[in-house]
Amino acid sequence: MKVKPKTLGELRRSSYSEEKYKCRSVKDEIRQNLVRQLERGETIFPGVVGYDDTVVPQIVNALLSRHNFILLGLRGQAKSRILRSLVTLLDEELPVMANCEINDNPYRPICRACRLALEEKGEDAPVDFIPREYRFVEKLATPDVTIADMIGDIDPIKAARGGHQLSDELTIHYGLLPRANRGIFAVNELPDLAGKIQVGLFNIMQEGDVQIKGYPIRLPLDVVLVFTANPEDYTARGKIITPLKDRIGSEIRTHYPVTTQEGIAITQQEAWLDRDGRTNVTVPDYIGEIVEEIAFLARADKKVDKRSGVSQRMPISCIENVVSNAERRAIACRESDAVPRVTDVYAALPALTGKFELEYEGELKGADSVARELIRTAIGKVFQKHFDGVDLEPIVQWFQLGGSLKILDLSSSSDMLAQLRKIQGLIEKTSALGIRPKDNPALTTSAAEFILEGLYAQRRISRSEEKGFVADERKQPAPAKEDYRSPMKRPYN
Repeated sequence: MKVKPKTLGELRRSSYSEEKYKCRSVKDEIRQNLVRQLERGETIFPGVVGYDDTVVPQIVNALLSRHNFILLGLRGQAKSRILRSLVTLLDEELPVMANCEINDNPYRPICRACRLALEEKGEDAPVDFIPREYRFVEKLATPDVTIADMIGDIDPIKAARGGHQLSDELTIHYGLLPRANRGIFAVNELPDLAGKIQVGLFNIMQEGDVQIKGYPIRLPLDVVLVFTANPEDYTARGKIITPLKDRIGSEIRTHYPVTTQEGIAITQQEAWLDRDGRTNVTVPDYIGEIVEEIAFLARADKKVDKRSGVSQRMPISCIENVVSNAERRAIACRESDAVPRVTDVYAALPALTGKFELEYEGELKGADSVARELIRTAIGKVFQKHFDGVDLEPIVQWFQLGGSLKILDLSSSSDMLAQLRKIQGLIEKTSALGIRPKDNPALTTSAAEFILEGLYAQRRISRSEEKGFVADERKQPAPAKEDYRSPMKRPYN
């Protein structure tokens, strides 16, 4: 095991050369590591789906240009994940002055305490190493954030214990930004920061000086500043002050998944679907497609506020609730297989209604009604995709001849399958979904119910709380008109 240097003298004689660390900034460090990853063809931001041709190239350009940058996007567009992934572009560890609050460079310290330590101990000044995870500082901007939180404040206790004047630099308790020295400082929701705090940010990032309690202090920090903001706040509300906006090198806009397949990939990656093993959870592809389609429809629906957006967290929470409802049914029926059905999507309404804001028209209808409409439309679109050109008229005719079927939420798969087999041609049509006769009853039941829900979504059959699935009354043949030409049926005058 390689022994790490413990003093400045040992550090000079090690592989951590003075030439490398004295002149290289954090932005240069990130740039060099990024170039190496690009040369090796490595994934820059693992786990970020759908940005390979849009957002990622712009971020790479900003980092290669040594820019501070801001990500503009609605909620649930992986902005915070991207910022946290920047840590992978830092060196695995970094030499710093031991016990320094601001991770001072041993070859070029900027804080008063470290400079005094070098004057006193010289080559014997202690050094330490910090991992790259400790070099990322994140702050959620809120209106109550103070300049002391971000930059620092005078600590009277330090002054009293050390016998220093309050104006002495040794009495400073450093804030978040100085503690991110030689690292990355991320601010989420930048427009929510008060104007005077933003002034402190751009002043220290550009001029390298700051005033604490009226005392000017020269603090040339070496830090990468990255921000996030909602584009509505950034442009319409205008809360980012012009001098700070001018000093942000690149403005990069994020977006929601462009295709449902990208959305499904994100949902499968983030959702908790591997349960504790008591039941075997199998999520059919069409269920995942329906859940993702709901989010896409909500983002385009006029009743949903587009300025607020529909977060990608909505399909993630929804599919987790869908699986939980299927799991609850399997446990109640003592079944080993938990296969979600379309009715489980309706049971996941609580995971949908809180994830979008409504316009006036939507408020009049109510969140539940809007969510149910979205589910029904999503089912219809996915159903059309899988059953386009498939003859389902025999199933419709079975209902038109007086057939009905009521599906209970906690009905076991075997009981449901026995009822579904009575509908002529229904079970055979599940082959369009890749269901085979030997598949377990839970999969067959789910597929058959999807067909019925699809026919209902296309208004070819009807459904009610009392009777379940029945024939659509609008498709029933009209009653024969009475022949008033017959003398016996002629109305009285």
